[in-house]
Amino acid sequence: MMDLAVIGAGPAGLAAATLAAQAGLDTVLFDEGPAPGGQIYRAVTRTPLQRRDTLGADYWHGQSLVKAFEASGARLEAGCTVWSLDPELELGVLQAGAARMVQARRVVIATGALERPFPIPGWTLPGVMTVGAGQTLLKSAGLVPEGQVVLAGCGPLLWLYAAQCLRAGGRIAMLLDTTPRAAYLRRLGDLPAFIASPLLAKGLALMAEVKRAVVVVKHVTDLAVAGDERVRELRYRCGTGPWQSQAADTVLLHQGVVPNVNLAMAAGVHHEWDGTQLCWRPQLDGWGQSSIAGLAIAGDGAGIAGAWAAEERGRLAGIAAVRALKGEGGAGTAAAASTLTGDDAERNVRQALARHERGRAYLDAVFQPAPQFRLPEGDTLVCRCEEVSAAQIKATVAQGCEGPNQLKAFLRCGMGPCQGRLCGLTVTELIARERGVTPAQVGYYRIRPPVKPIALAALAQMPVDDAAVKAVVRG
Repeated sequence: MMDLAVIGAGPAGLAAATLAAQAGLDTVLFDEGPAPGGQIYRAVTRTPLQRRDTLGADYWHGQSLVKAFEASGARLEAGCTVWSLDPELELGVLQAGAARMVQARRVVIATGALERPFPIPGWTLPGVMTVGAGQTLLKSAGLVPEGQVVLAGCGPLLWLYAAQCLRAGGRIAMLLDTTPRAAYLRRLGDLPAFIASPLLAKGLALMAEVKRAVVVVKHVTDLAVAGDERVRELRYRCGTGPWQSQAADTVLLHQGVVPNVNLAMAAGVHHEWDGTQLCWRPQLDGWGQSSIAGLAIAGDGAGIAGAWAAEERGRLAGIAAVRALKGEGGAGTAAAASTLTGDDAERNVRQALARHERGRAYLDAVFQPAPQFRLPEGDTLVCRCEEVSAAQIKATVAQGCEGPNQLKAFLRCGMGPCQGRLCGLTVTELIARERGVTPAQVGYYRIRPPVKPIALAALAQMPVDDAAVKAVVRG
């Protein structure tokens, strides 16, 4: 049995695992990638883009996190999928085609964020991708899209990727900004904190850089992808103006990120609807501790706040784990533990976290996606895996379907390989709108293990013991 299992090797997971291992805990970090870094620092130790200004200084900060982790004594299980987690802190893991169960005294979920669904007409056509996917290709392989490239949506990542793509030699024909004009007047009480934070200067610099090289259309209110066997153009409109078209070989969509909650939900962690970020987030205390004893959630999986805040949240979770196990008389009693997890260390982490979270409330309000881009109509697909349209969902709700789990029985929404990651939020909001209730009243899919696809052969070859049987039955 290990002292601490950390799931996800992004900034939060790296920080939590490093601190815990330095303080004497037997710590294992599980991650699906071949190397640590997560999404934000993907391929930071092996990217072919060696010009540091291409991806920016914030990206290269990840190298220091990885180096500290490698020197900490924590173990990395790379290429490893965690497909199950129960309230007793037993994990089902899949690595190199073999499945097994492992037990931990404490667990930190640091699975980060997912891009929010962007269900517009034609979004499933070949040639349409997310901005996050484009950035992954850029970081890991140095690739930029060719031909007529169009970006559309809102949020900081849209502008960051556009700038990185340009620096890497890519060309962007047009950027369509869907941020409503009135959005900048939301939450004006939080504007001073945003102005005082580094977020404003960074954002303005990125936008200015992109606008010097790209045609930018602001306040876009309608979008539709057109094509036959692949995307050919992106149609757009601003307000009540006429529809216009932009030829496109590649369309990259983005309207923010949301917490990756599937594993936490499968474990039974209590979640609540966030009315500002328009997503589900786990109910946590000031240490990131969830409703399940010994299970903490850190980073953007606890609520979107960015990589720097995620790092500090990871450290808080690490401190909590060390203190808890030290108090139980277990590991973590080394002299280093008092320095790393004492009151001064905690105070420094909390102060840093407050600095990095400053201004987020205003940013979240400004880049809250407009309803028409979250609530599709007609034949627009909502569930890509099972090819379920918005009209089908609307008709099913009219027949008396009250929530996402009942919808599974009617339409199989959320039962495909993605397990609801690409449709869950849209389904919840569509049902809420049709019923005239809140998303919190509608709820979310009941997530069960395996939370990621796993071959039956891998399950069948697991050692036959009570843990294996329990995991399969629970799924």
